[in-house]
Amino acid sequence: MDYRLRLAKRMLFNKKGSLVGAVLAVTIGILVIHVNFVIFQGLFDAIVRDISEYRNGDVLVTNEDDYIDKSDSSLVSWFERISYVEAAAPRLASTGEMKITKNGQQIEKTGIPVVGVDPFNDIRASTVHETVAEGTYVFSRNSIVLGNSVSEDLGGAAVGDNVKVMIVDRWGEEQTKRFIVSGIAKSPGGQGFDYSAVIHIDTLRDMTNREDQTRSIMVKLNDPSKALEVKEFFLRSFPNDGFLAETIEESAEEQLAGFRSGIAMINMIGYFGMMSSAFAIVTIQMMLVNGKTREIGVMRAIGAKRKDILIIFIFQGMIIGAIGAGVGTAAGLGYTVYAKETKMSFNNSLPLEVTYNWEKIVQTALTSFVLAIIASLYPSYRATKLLPVEAMRTV
Repeated sequence: MDYRLRLAKRMLFNKKGSLVGAVLAVTIGILVIHVNFVIFQGLFDAIVRDISEYRNGDVLVTNEDDYIDKSDSSLVSWFERISYVEAAAPRLASTGEMKITKNGQQIEKTGIPVVGVDPFNDIRASTVHETVAEGTYVFSRNSIVLGNSVSEDLGGAAVGDNVKVMIVDRWGEEQTKRFIVSGIAKSPGGQGFDYSAVIHIDTLRDMTNREDQTRSIMVKLNDPSKALEVKEFFLRSFPNDGFLAETIEESAEEQLAGFRSGIAMINMIGYFGMMSSAFAIVTIQMMLVNGKTREIGVMRAIGAKRKDILIIFIFQGMIIGAIGAGVGTAAGLGYTVYAKETKMSFNNSLPLEVTYNWEKIVQTALTSFVLAIIASLYPSYRATKLLPVEAMRTV
């Protein structure tokens, strides 16, 4: 082992308080970044997960002319022949007015989004049916699932209640139908259908006079990483049908754009915190230099060169950085494991999507290590400027 490294270790470990303080500064900087990643990236990924599972799938197919005229059953069959595709389901959407009589009083609510689903395919391609907290999903043409917020707006509509729905069809005519509430849907995070109503797609087609038309096809993959490949294959297979196909990142871009900026800002704050830990290392190493002035003078007097003194204090920065990076990474991974195992949720509502981003973990550890070395340069330089005679005079 290089004698300068041995001297660096001995000088540093003789000042255990300074060593602990420097390591703690690095550890806290890394831990802050890990906590930010778990919470904010986990929240972002949870929103993407819910948009994918409830609304858009991994690939969302729409049409330039707003509605898809091609048979939805043929499109679903085409997609499900691809090995990467788990399921596909058609969706139709409209807006309706709802009326219900509760306790002898008629309650009316306008502007409620109404989603038409194919129950058989929808339970395979999405998890909306799993959000039905009371009752059952839509399985008949006269049943309706109300979102939790819609239920409350309708005076606490419950399973078994009758609801009258009025929708304006494509020709501007009012179409009214009475439904029986089969279920109440409640999902965390606001990405589900809490503010909507769900009915059978064929019933909505009848009410909107859009026979055989579909608003979108959501495609669920058993390997989401193949989304771009499936999208491009689909568009190549139907080049003249006016189809649009988007991956989840593309279809949800408007919803996620602001969140991406927020995550970037939070990450920047985390790295500023890491830089603050570098300033703490500068202060602590300056204290070490001041506390070892006499020893530096002795080393210079017996022949140590300025380069040797510089290397000794740089070695100290490397030791601090290595220990701090190791402890900080271990603490960050411990927090990540805790968040994943306890199924940590945001605001006690939305379960976070916690992942181990090893590239990010290694990058953070290396950045903290390099910052610790950079932070040791100025104190090292100050140590080399001490003259042997003046240093030895200092008590």
